[in-house]
Amino acid sequence: MQSSVPPFSELLANTRDSAVHLEMRDDYGTNPRLEAWQLGERVDWNDRESWWHPFHQTIADAVARGVSVRRARVVSEPVSEYIRWEHDATQGNLAAGEDVRWLSRSQVTGFLVPANDFWLFDGKLLRIHHFAGGGSHVRDELDTDAETLKLCASAFESIWQRATPHSEYKI
Repeated sequence: MQSSVPPFSELLANTRDSAVHLEMRDDYGTNPRLEAWQLGERVDWNDRESWWHPFHQTIADAVARGVSVRRARVVSEPVSEYIRWEHDATQGNLAAGEDVRWLSRSQVTGFLVPANDFWLFDGKLLRIHHFAGGGSHVRDELDTDAETLKLCASAFESIWQRATPHSEYKI
C-alpha cells in the first residue's frame, strides 16, 4: 500500500475506462452545504453557476472522455438526515454524468463487502477512504493488491446489480 495519495482529480484524469465509488456510511460529518440545507436552503438546479463545483467538472471531463462513472450508496433505512441531504444533492452528480444507485443496508447481509468506502479506477487502482466514528475524513490510501482489487470490484458489482437507480429511490 502506498502512503502518498494524489488528488482525486488527478486519479480520475488518468482513468481511461471506469471509476466506481462505493459509499457505506450514513453520516460523513458536516459541511457548509449540508448546514445550509438543514436551515432550509435549497439548491436552484436551474442556476448551475451556484452549485457547479470543480468536483462536478472533474466528473464531467472524465465522462466526456468516455469514462463510465458509477456510485453505489449503501444506506440504513429509515435514512439519516445526512443521507436525506445527500439524496437531494445527488442531482449535481447526475448532471455531471455519474450514474448513482442506492441499496438498503438490509439487502446487503449476504454480500462480502469491505469495511471502507473506496473509489476503484479502471479496476487497477483503489483509493480507500478512512473516516472517524463521527464521519469526518481522516485519510486516504492507495492499494494495487490484486486480491483486494478483485474483492472490491466484486463487492461493488454485487451491490450495483441489486441497487435502485437514483430516479427510482424514494426517501
